[in-house]
Amino acid sequence: MDVVDLKKKANKLRGDVLQMVTHANSGHPGGAMGMADDLTVLYYRYLRHDPQHPDWTDRDRFLLSNGHTCPILYAILADRGYFPREELWHLRTFGALLQGHPSTAWKIPGVEVSSGSLGNGLSVAVGMALAAKLSEKDTRIYCSISDAECQEGQPWEAATAAVHHRAD
Repeated sequence: MDVVDLKKKANKLRGDVLQMVTHANSGHPGGAMGMADDLTVLYYRYLRHDPQHPDWTDRDRFLLSNGHTCPILYAILADRGYFPREELWHLRTFGALLQGHPSTAWKIPGVEVSSGSLGNGLSVAVGMALAAKLSEKDTRIYCSISDAECQEGQPWEAATAAVHHRAD
């Protein structure tokens, strides 16, 4: 995809986010829509992943630490084929696959870790990066954190540990 196509895709995904939170009458559309460009470029240009084999061992990983922005992640995962697009319209519905924060308990294809407690995601990402390094894998780990998470101590400790241990 070229830059023009990526921009069009990001705008389409923003529309999905708006529809999702409108149907749910709940959610955080601002943060999700603000992340559309970044995640579109990541998932359509750089991330090595396979929707048909979401547990592929050599895949890259994306962790959404700021889980309240999950509508954009869900929209991208559906668009990439991880699950049917119709799931998007059941966001935050009791018993539905897609809830207000990504959760591995729901076994959402493409979701690497649960989120909710701000500040935890970067620590998990650093741990994954160090494990990949020790295993001599070229797996890349990406993590999105929010401005609020930067007010917590744990992400800073994780960042310091990543530098100290030379996590790639």
